[in-house]
Amino acid sequence: MSSLPLRFAAALVFVASSASAQQLSIASGQKIAFLGDSITQAGARAPAGYCRLVVRGLALLGTKVELIPAGISGHKSNQMLARLERDVLAKKPDWMTLSCGVNDVWHGKRGVELPEYRKNITAIVERAQTAGIKVMILTATMIHEDADNEQNKKLAGYNAFLCQLAKDKGCVLADLNGAMQAALLSGLHKPKGNQLTTDGVHMNTLGNIVMALGVLRGFGLDEAQLARCRAAFDAIPASCGLRVDARVTAAQYRKLLEVAGESGVSVADLLAPAVDARIRELTRAKQTPRREVR
Repeated sequence: MSSLPLRFAAALVFVASSASAQQLSIASGQKIAFLGDSITQAGARAPAGYCRLVVRGLALLGTKVELIPAGISGHKSNQMLARLERDVLAKKPDWMTLSCGVNDVWHGKRGVELPEYRKNITAIVERAQTAGIKVMILTATMIHEDADNEQNKKLAGYNAFLCQLAKDKGCVLADLNGAMQAALLSGLHKPKGNQLTTDGVHMNTLGNIVMALGVLRGFGLDEAQLARCRAAFDAIPASCGLRVDARVTAAQYRKLLEVAGESGVSVADLLAPAVDARIRELTRAKQTPRREVR
């Protein structure tokens, strides 16, 4: 999966920032609260989660910051507003990134309709700003990797509101939804299955990299700095998990069990070297040329 020639350069084009590309808007010693749902919760826990990649990227450039995890699985705008004081304001961060909207739409009848969502998000932003916290608004990422499905069409209205709110309130805006759409391979080069997510919603390593680069651009990283971060992220060992579904006969499986038993390993461990060798062979192959982004 890590060998997919994703168009990250195109993804970055869709991420806007009010900060100068020449000077970072965040300094060493500052704290970032990442408010969000399960995507953010995992983003703060996994070694290659987007929150931790943001911290890693800033450290790579000599800016060491503290991560405050504030993502909870399943949460929507009303729940984030209810716990804002406890999870964000009380911890006195310098910055807060706000990632909210996926569950408000994805949960259907249990979700939050746009009028109420507007009220909740506006209240979150205003309360954070009143507390002296700088806010970066992230557009909600895709609900399944198909921009034309009904949920993503509905989500577009929520994201349009976020873009306008960022402008009205003077927040930094990171259009991660646009970045995600731009990063997806399409046409003849589109593989089957998900590319940036594990299940259509929750990010895999490539999706986390797209999100992290978008947030870093929001903090003012220029193209050279973003490229340096991406190279570092791409090189994180064993960050992309792959499952190979091999189909064999009962007789073949019985033989594999016998050989694995003789070697004192599992069948999966027995086959791993062959899979690794094939991955190395494929990733050494000539890559499909990328479309130049202008």
